Amino acid sequence: MMHTTITSPIGRLLLVGNDRVLRGLYMLDGPKPLAVDPASTENAAAFSAVIAQLEQFFAGERTVFELEVELEGTPFQQRVWNALREIPYGQTISYGELARRIDRPSAVRAVGLANGRNPVSVIVPCHRVIGANGTLTGYGGGVERKRLLLDLESRAATPRLLDLG
Repeated sequence: MMHTTITSPIGRLLLVGNDRVLRGLYMLDGPKPLAVDPASTENAAAFSAVIAQLEQFFAGERTVFELEVELEGTPFQQRVWNALREIPYGQTISYGELARRIDRPSAVRAVGLANGRNPVSVIVPCHRVIGANGTLTGYGGGVERKRLLLDLESRAATPRLLDLG
């Protein structure tokens, strides 16, 4: 296993995986920072494509990630994480809607727990899920980071008028 740490507008991010797939993207400055596995090797070069795409995303230039990710979890978690990847850039849905999308409308709490265990945040956009009343509820990186990500996407998704003056 390999890892690297990068700086981003939402704080330091830990990338975990190998030269083929990304297995984790964790916020080191969040409420629940993850320790680096001592058996893991630091290798920034292995994550060059991930880093480039994250930089483009944070600059508002990328709306879809084109990366191989490998998410380890239960079949239910996999369904939730796959459904997260279907939420369009700049849009949000409720936990209840996410539960409906995976054909488990009564499993809202379980969907919330699976959402919170997403091992590849930002790229698998768990930040796009909000409370039924529109509030920003729960986020592994903290609600303020969720707000920053949603604000970034809403600004980038808003058409801009060209000044032809």
